[in-house]
Amino acid sequence: MKSCEARKEGRMSVRPVFSAADIERTLRRMGHEIVESIPDPSTLVLMGIPTRGAVLSQRLALILEDIAGHPVAQGSLDITMYRDDLAGAGHRSPAPTTVPDRGIDGAAVVLVDDVLFSGRTVRSALDALTALGRPQAVRLAVLVDRGHRELPIRADFVGKNLPSALGERVSVKLEEIDGLDEVVLEI
Repeated sequence: MKSCEARKEGRMSVRPVFSAADIERTLRRMGHEIVESIPDPSTLVLMGIPTRGAVLSQRLALILEDIAGHPVAQGSLDITMYRDDLAGAGHRSPAPTTVPDRGIDGAAVVLVDDVLFSGRTVRSALDALTALGRPQAVRLAVLVDRGHRELPIRADFVGKNLPSALGERVSVKLEEIDGLDEVVLEI
């Protein structure tokens, strides 16, 4: 784990993956893919996984509204209490779950997150989602898929497949939270 040691000693190398323009272009492409894959766009509900997945979901909703010509229902899905690592993970305060007025029953739900890694976050999101209702279908949209799955989960809409070593880190920064838009690979 050479890169973990380098990170501890402050000798980490950073490789740019996405600029702000790349993120915008990628989300627009993903928006077109989502519209093309959902037979009845009126049933579409985006549910972002906090923190950055919720921001990406809001951005995708605006893009989809522009593409489809009508508003797209959007919410956020806190998964904190559904995680399987609560005992070992650091303290994390739950974020609010917001569900569109139409609910999720019978909806074509697209879960939105920033990075897909082990698949455990998505598994938790599926548990949280089923506690809210019974969607007609659930799809997954991620900005970056870095591999290393521990569960049989795959994304339906992927901004970029980014093979990485276990010791590397994908860092997504978004204007609404971090003051800038970028994705970098920390080596």
